[in-house]
Amino acid sequence: MQILSVFFTLAVAAGVSGQYQIWDLWQTTWDRSKLFTYHNQNPPIPFGSPSQIGDADIVVTDTSTFQSVWGFGGSLTDSSASTLNNLKNKNSTSYWNLLNYLFNPTDAMNAAGFSYMRIPLGASDFSASAYSYDDTSGDTSFSNFDINHTPSTVFSVLKDIQSLNNIMRIHIIPWSPPGWMKDSGTMDGGALKTELNNAYATYLLKCVQGFTSKGFRPYAISVQNEPLNTNPTYPTCKLTAAQEGQIAQQLRSLLDSNGFSGTKIIGYDHNWSDASSYPVQLMQDDGDAFDGVSFHCYAGSVGQQDDFHAKFPDKQIYFTECSGTFGSDWWSDIKWDMDNIPEGAIEHNSHTGLMWNIALDGKGNPKLPGTSSCGGPGCRAIVTVNSDGTWSVNQEFYSLAQASKAILPRDVGGPWGKRILVAVGGQLSWALRVSAFVTGRANASDWLRYSLVVLNWNDSIGGWNPQPVRATIEFRGTQATYTFPVGVTTLWWYAPPTSLNATEAEEYPTVFMDETAQGQTPLKFEL
Repeated sequence: MQILSVFFTLAVAAGVSGQYQIWDLWQTTWDRSKLFTYHNQNPPIPFGSPSQIGDADIVVTDTSTFQSVWGFGGSLTDSSASTLNNLKNKNSTSYWNLLNYLFNPTDAMNAAGFSYMRIPLGASDFSASAYSYDDTSGDTSFSNFDINHTPSTVFSVLKDIQSLNNIMRIHIIPWSPPGWMKDSGTMDGGALKTELNNAYATYLLKCVQGFTSKGFRPYAISVQNEPLNTNPTYPTCKLTAAQEGQIAQQLRSLLDSNGFSGTKIIGYDHNWSDASSYPVQLMQDDGDAFDGVSFHCYAGSVGQQDDFHAKFPDKQIYFTECSGTFGSDWWSDIKWDMDNIPEGAIEHNSHTGLMWNIALDGKGNPKLPGTSSCGGPGCRAIVTVNSDGTWSVNQEFYSLAQASKAILPRDVGGPWGKRILVAVGGQLSWALRVSAFVTGRANASDWLRYSLVVLNWNDSIGGWNPQPVRATIEFRGTQATYTFPVGVTTLWWYAPPTSLNATEAEEYPTVFMDETAQGQTPLKFEL
């Protein structure tokens, strides 16, 4: 093939040592001397002829690919929106600097490019009051439905975010149906009345239509947040798997017949601990209505996502909620987060990695008055916004940002990063936690971007003793060497779509399915 021939000629002329080079690194170190810090490696780190391996040996096998990763981020709750809007009113420059730092997806920019946003439908435990979009008792036709019950700050802040990142995927989800639809008579606790299952599907359709009317076409909708949780102090609702399945079936029909056939329906949205029961039942009984399921971190372990994936490998997995708490150790949190969400959840087949609130104050407020959620020291948001118009990002930001840089599209209209096979050997193999990704290109002749996200947690042999790890990186018969500090490092290099040693039949697949942000225009950035 002509393209393959050109690549081969160039590589031979340059020699194997100049074939691939690592120029770009992002780092967050345990001692905070580097905090999501960009470094241009000059001279670049070359891939050359293989020799003795390092103390750890990272082996990247790009012929084995897995799921695409559609972004990292958090939830824009009512409280997060009001917190950000207050910052905008107090210090507009500070506000826009923060939004850029969080959401701008421009390649190699000093920004995280968070691109997956979860938004409650109606009140959650982070709202000023309990409300739904139709609080008129018995209004099963929903003639009084009004999306404007959502505080206007949610839509205004979302509009500002979208002005910076128009490849953002929006995932909407209710914490509770209207109170009059439940056996408790209130949004706080209780269960949906079974005779209103189909009516509730209509309510959810109107939510999708309402968000679309505001200029935000949802990528996905979940039927219910945490359907096994009923708490009388904030909006919650218990749904059986049979109920959720019936609602999803009706909702799928309504979405399809109203121009929303591309909107995904996601089930479960609860803890890892029940991965082999509730979400499995959803798929067994009503799998044709669901595109996949999502998980939270508050019980169980990330490996339990495999319990679901093994039974339904064609269904999508999303990781959508976890929260840190105030008073915990910064570096310990980074290690846990990386191990379980940006690396762990993704390694266990999730397409996303999200934390809970995007922004709150230094005590995890404001919250719904009287709620028992996030008790004790309080839930820590991705960003803390201070009353004086300043802000600071927390450890959750650094964990997500380091991974986000590895999977964002390289080109306008280009595909997202896709997880590829990686293994770690050598005497210090345990010291490195590694994920690997490949990002395709809009132009099929352009070289692909390969990324590693590496957590070095070698910090405690013989007591507290952080030690860097000299590692080799094996890729397509070549080898590079880099010493990873204790912390998180994201690095990347470029390589042709086809291995120089491959036959035509072994060419790297450049067609990536279902990877663009459906219904949204390409992101605007200069390369």
